[in-house]
Amino acid sequence: MSRSRVYLDWNATAPLRPEARAAMMAALDVVGNPSSVHAEGRAARALVERARAQVAAALGAQGADIVFTSGATEAAALACAGRGLRCAAIEHEAVSAWCAEVLAVDAAGRVLVDDPARCALQLANSETGVVQVLPPELAVGDLTQGVGKLPFAFDWSGIDMGIVSAHKLGGPKGIGALVIRRGLDVAAQLRGGGQEMGRRAGTENLVGIAGFGAAAEAAARDLADGVWEPVARLRNILESSLSAPDSGTISVGHGAERLPNTLCLVTPGWKGETQVMQMDLAGFAVSAGSACSSGKVRASRVLRAMGLDETAAACAMRVSLGPETAEDEVMRFAESWAAARARAQARMR
Repeated sequence: MSRSRVYLDWNATAPLRPEARAAMMAALDVVGNPSSVHAEGRAARALVERARAQVAAALGAQGADIVFTSGATEAAALACAGRGLRCAAIEHEAVSAWCAEVLAVDAAGRVLVDDPARCALQLANSETGVVQVLPPELAVGDLTQGVGKLPFAFDWSGIDMGIVSAHKLGGPKGIGALVIRRGLDVAAQLRGGGQEMGRRAGTENLVGIAGFGAAAEAAARDLADGVWEPVARLRNILESSLSAPDSGTISVGHGAERLPNTLCLVTPGWKGETQVMQMDLAGFAVSAGSACSSGKVRASRVLRAMGLDETAAACAMRVSLGPETAEDEVMRFAESWAAARARAQARMR
């Protein structure tokens, strides 16, 4: 990416961590199949198991099984398919595709879960940043956005299964995991060679898994070192600057517990996709919602579930910062976006 551009879309994907890159480069030279019993195969297996231990430690999941998948979408299918679970309309579509969207959402984006053992719930929302309290015995928790940004320990949470994605932590794309409380089982969706304890067949993605493990370890270390505290300060500065009472812009989720890096702004009459395009031309990468819904010209289903009408929900923009985001970049973005908003509001008048 050009140094003149500013990346403010960390919830879509985080930049690849140097630790993950180094682990992946080393894994490229490991020739064996992790299922082979010879020395080369055992070396490959050792890399997989090392990464499994790294991911477990980062998630506080030493008492759980880590099943590597092709990403959070596959992990969601593995966890939810055929179980008749319930969820709220704010869930990522990878989860809601397998669930009945019947759980209530309040105006702050919080979900009421009445029967955890039959429900799926996200730890944090990718669009608004609103954080949920995962109740014990919850069937499935989507941990994708929260892990690495929020203190969390799977073993202490009491939930049955958790969905994780490497590239949200600064690992490679195309690798994720389902964390399963030991003693539980799931029906394999991919069948064949019996890899991953018989829960996910197919030769393991050695390079991706190695990068995932290294990224998870680094993310846990950064969280312990407090790297997200300055990010939250920058987010709050940006929020105060852009959602003043006389600006016409609403900060969604303000007042609720949120991810430290996430800001969702709604400016009625100014379409979200228009904002994204204008900011892109100005050198800033932001989004109009979940990256997985990008390109679909429709109002945010998350904001609709929170009570915004169709028109307002179509006018949302998400800014998501990271530990590498500098204060001058945030200030430059604030100036550029506020100027574009003023022009848009002048046209509307």
